[in-house]
Amino acid sequence: MNPIYPLFAFAIGVVVPLQAAINNQLKGVLGNSTLLAALVSFSVGSLCLGGLAVATGQKWQDLAQLGRVEWWMLLGGAMGAMFVFGTTLLAPRLGVAAMLSLVIAGQVCVSLLFDRFGWLAMPLREVNLPRLLGAALVVGGVLLVNFGDRWFGRA
Repeated sequence: MNPIYPLFAFAIGVVVPLQAAINNQLKGVLGNSTLLAALVSFSVGSLCLGGLAVATGQKWQDLAQLGRVEWWMLLGGAMGAMFVFGTTLLAPRLGVAAMLSLVIAGQVCVSLLFDRFGWLAMPLREVNLPRLLGAALVVGGVLLVNFGDRWFGRA
């Protein structure tokens, strides 16, 4: 595996709480509208991706193939919009750490199912005891992040 991939994944993780906080500030300027803040954020992201496509010489004519895709293949964009909207809505209500701990736990748990069953043509990967224990530790971390102060008192 290329060593840059795990570093890039970590960098994405670093950016997510920053994105939620920035979008929350944007929401305040836009009349406290979570929906408008998410729309602006997604629009800027689309412009950035368009610029990168131009800069890297992507073949725009390949977009003519969109008529051949199954309807469900377009849901990724809707899911991305839900993520941006959801994090903008939830970060100030739950707190960034609590929100992201729940997001990460959901990702880890469902990702194990994708690995085990190869859904949507993803490569099969073994789901063994160490990986299940890792997922359990993530869930335990979520519980501590969200309820630890109630269980152990506030320090």
